[in-house]
Amino acid sequence: MFENLTNKFEEIFSSLKKAPSLNEAQVDDGLRKIRQALLEADVALPVAKELIKKIKPKAIGQEIIRSTTPGQMIVKVVFDEIVKILGDTKSELNLNAVPPVCLMLVGLQGSGKTTTAAKLAKYLEKNNKKKSLMVSLDVYRPAAQEQLSILGEKNLIQTLPIVKDQLPLDITKRALNAASLSGTDIIIFDTAGRTQIDLSMMNEIKEIKSLANPIETILVADSLTGQVAVNVAQEFKKAVDLTGIILSRVDGDGRGGAALSMKFSTNTPIKFMGVGEKIEQLDVFHPDRIANRILGMGDVVSLVEKATQDLDEEKIKKTEENLKSGSFSMEDYLSQLRQMKKMGGMEGVLSMLPGVSKIKKQMDNANIDESIIKVNEAIILSMTKEERQNPKIINSSRKKRISGGSGADTATVNKLLKQFKMMTNMMKKMSKGDPKQGIPPEILNQLK
Repeated sequence: MFENLTNKFEEIFSSLKKAPSLNEAQVDDGLRKIRQALLEADVALPVAKELIKKIKPKAIGQEIIRSTTPGQMIVKVVFDEIVKILGDTKSELNLNAVPPVCLMLVGLQGSGKTTTAAKLAKYLEKNNKKKSLMVSLDVYRPAAQEQLSILGEKNLIQTLPIVKDQLPLDITKRALNAASLSGTDIIIFDTAGRTQIDLSMMNEIKEIKSLANPIETILVADSLTGQVAVNVAQEFKKAVDLTGIILSRVDGDGRGGAALSMKFSTNTPIKFMGVGEKIEQLDVFHPDRIANRILGMGDVVSLVEKATQDLDEEKIKKTEENLKSGSFSMEDYLSQLRQMKKMGGMEGVLSMLPGVSKIKKQMDNANIDESIIKVNEAIILSMTKEERQNPKIINSSRKKRISGGSGADTATVNKLLKQFKMMTNMMKKMSKGDPKQGIPPEILNQLK
């Protein structure tokens, strides 16, 4: 997400940072380019205008013009204003009510409501220790109720049993009674969507809301639809008074205009982002971290948080020490490969590191196949403990055995060993805060 916008901003700020001093004309030119970049990213025109309006008086102030680092100060001004546009601080889900607490998801058909309902239930189970009941109120789309039921069964989330030909209001009443009897903490209502907003759709949602009295009414909006998603949000806000927004399919959106426009246009906080297809891929929306990513400064805090979900503090510390000391082993590398898979592969990790646009471009140009991660994992698992600790002892006969055990040919085993050696050197540099040097061509060739 935001890849196109980040690349444009990095180009703009690069020229501003190089200038030893700035005059008003240079700042105006930079702001014009920022405005153009925002519009190309499908940011709503009123939002782009407002952002430039807020930035300009601060950017052309004497404090910046006379500063010894004017480019850096302008970046700080732009960062502060983007954070304000996005909502200043993260907005927590309101669960402060007598159980069962009702959450209602609304949105157009195909926006990802059903998948998001399951993601949200899993998030609340993991982070809030809350037991959820998922309820499908979509009696119109074929197999919609069955879809939610299958998701619940697959991920061990309770769903309301389906009663054929029952209407949404009757389903809602049954869900409220069932949750009260079973001691459920939260009911997540997955309402029906339409291909477009219509009066009957809004009336039905209003009736359900009146009956269920949800503490949160959350719009699930497909970020890939850009400005259309913003218009949809405005219509729902008028009709049912939204309390929050979840952006789905953020991982496929290279522009990011919907996120920048949504909060400003509706005065409704974005609470979560769907960042992949897996059940656990629902991230809390942090405006400051998103602003950092937009401006090319990375999101190391989120990267660390993702890592700590699967690696305890002791393991993280050990890996860091091994990196710095040069004793990084194949065991450490295997742990990193598995962590990388969970965080969306190399692309997912790199998107959160500061100043890595050059590295990402190199990887794109090299046509790197991320399936190599699975192959490398199989090769490492075919090694003995001694070989993982000291890959230098792996001779021809050992390579042949490892090849047979992993299903990879000897040439691929050789590539991994060479790649590991060079990657260790590169990771040492990165651990010292030097990610901007790019990936050496030799490593890119080994990653193919």
